[in-house]
Amino acid sequence: METTTTTKNPVLIYTEQTPNPESLKFVTNKMLYSGTADFKTRELADQYSPLAAALFDLPYVKAVYICNNFVTITKELNYEWQDLMIRTKDFIKDYIAADKPIILEGFAEAMDALEKERMSQITYSEDEGELVARIRELIDTHVKPAVEMDGGNIEFKSFQDGIVTLIMQGACSGCPSSTVTLKSGIEAMLKRMVPEVKEVVQEMG
Repeated sequence: METTTTTKNPVLIYTEQTPNPESLKFVTNKMLYSGTADFKTRELADQYSPLAAALFDLPYVKAVYICNNFVTITKELNYEWQDLMIRTKDFIKDYIAADKPIILEGFAEAMDALEKERMSQITYSEDEGELVARIRELIDTHVKPAVEMDGGNIEFKSFQDGIVTLIMQGACSGCPSSTVTLKSGIEAMLKRMVPEVKEVVQEMG
């Protein structure tokens, strides 16, 4: 009697530079998480992402961002990527190959609930509500795909008195060139498409 064995596809992983010298993007051939998961603290990682928590065990890891098939790691300043890259790549590869959990169930729902609570504290008039919908659509359509390629993400936070506030995630957070991207890229586009926008700023966290 024949026995059939299923062979698992090997995990492949490579790195991509990001505009942020402190952040490196680790791209795999596996879907890790269909969505965006930003872990700037160990506490949040412990609660929702065994992979992020395991990475935080490494002394040089400052933040972990997981999206689709890649992980962006932001390191502490007193380390160099040339000393860490291979070690980190092997760590992520072994973790994924062992089929360990990446993001726990309930994470997306918890983040949605936090977003709804945050948005409920901001009230918009009907006209402002329409403007916010247009601004969010432009960010989703034109900004997010570009910054995702760089290992990051940008989320809308608020619109008040003509000022759009955005949240930087992954490689975008703390990136030296993010101010240029914000002003000459996103702000210029939004001002052109939505004349009511006077300025775009980032939340400093």
